[in-house]
Amino acid sequence: MFESVKSVRVLLAGTAINVCVGFLFAWSVFKLELVAGWGWSYTAANAPYTVAIIWWAVSLLMAGLLQHKLGPKKLIQAGIALVGIGLMAAGFVASPAAMIFCVGILSATGIGFSYGCITPLAMQWFHSSKKGFVSGLTVGGFGLAAVIYAPLASALISGLGISRSFVILGAGVLLIGLPLSTLLAIPPSGHFPPAPPVSARGKHAPLPCGPEFSWRQMIKTTQFYQLWLMFLLSASAGVMLIGHLAAIATRQAGITNSAIIVSLLAVSNAAGRILGGLFSDKIGRLRLLLLVFTTQLLNMLAFSFYSSFILIVFGTLVAGFSYGALMSAFPAITADTWGMKSYGINYGLMFTAWGLSGVLGPFIAGYTVDLANNYTPAFLLSAVFLGIALLLGMLFNSAKKLLIQQG
Repeated sequence: MFESVKSVRVLLAGTAINVCVGFLFAWSVFKLELVAGWGWSYTAANAPYTVAIIWWAVSLLMAGLLQHKLGPKKLIQAGIALVGIGLMAAGFVASPAAMIFCVGILSATGIGFSYGCITPLAMQWFHSSKKGFVSGLTVGGFGLAAVIYAPLASALISGLGISRSFVILGAGVLLIGLPLSTLLAIPPSGHFPPAPPVSARGKHAPLPCGPEFSWRQMIKTTQFYQLWLMFLLSASAGVMLIGHLAAIATRQAGITNSAIIVSLLAVSNAAGRILGGLFSDKIGRLRLLLLVFTTQLLNMLAFSFYSSFILIVFGTLVAGFSYGALMSAFPAITADTWGMKSYGINYGLMFTAWGLSGVLGPFIAGYTVDLANNYTPAFLLSAVFLGIALLLGMLFNSAKKLLIQQG
């Protein structure tokens, strides 16, 4: 019973820490004030976010390497400190270059350290058949952060200005995140989480354990490159909508107050992460991914026809849920396929696909709008990407079985 309580405590504390450090998806609120209040160009105001997306992926890879040497708890605490210090420092700068350093480098490094260590640490406390649930809940905290940060940052900026808002938010990260980190712990030696009853597992549930691969062994397999491409191609559609949904809603449906649409995207994103992880434990990771690829593909084909408030809401909910499900399924399938021993560095390498999607998706959207004055080409190209991911997923299913047999 003690271990059960402790495992839940670690899981909830880790999820809450991801909420604390997840300010980045609310950057659009800060961007508006940097443009309207400080007179920055849109390019300059968006640069800290773009750099942060790339550096987040790089620092997550660093976290995978360092957590085995320093321990995940210390690295998570360092990550919380970097996020808080970076945000507080941003309150004392006024140039785009300095903001890029404070937010795009310092805080993004902290996000990568925390985000990259919380899920593998929490997974160690639970039976391997619950990897989807654990990864879904922990990354769901990060998805939920935008729902909290967006209105909070907006209220602070309106009342106190952007500089003081950065300082207050950074201090809040430190005051909340660091005490939460004291609840984290590595399972004791010989800890074996109890397996759930066979009747509680789905017919197509993932194998409870698989071969253990180092990162060097993993990158020699074709399965790594298949999964990496699937992640890149499928995530780009969701990242594109996160950055452009407000403009899409205004252009296609005349929705001038798009705050509710952006909030719905954040909520459905968080729900997709949690429920997607649960579903993947029951039906299998590949089955979930193929379902999500298909659903998102159809949604992208139809998105240019969403010309009313109701249809935009529908498309937003489908896109947010689908994207969120990807973000819980890929960590779990990485652990299923290559094991938990080197999971931190293995998923760090896999996550570089998401970092690239954070550049690819928004770039395609911006370029096609400049070229065609609408988002239709971006939607169609995203559908093509998802079609390729779907094909790769169908091939990956049999390839994974062969890999496990050879492991």
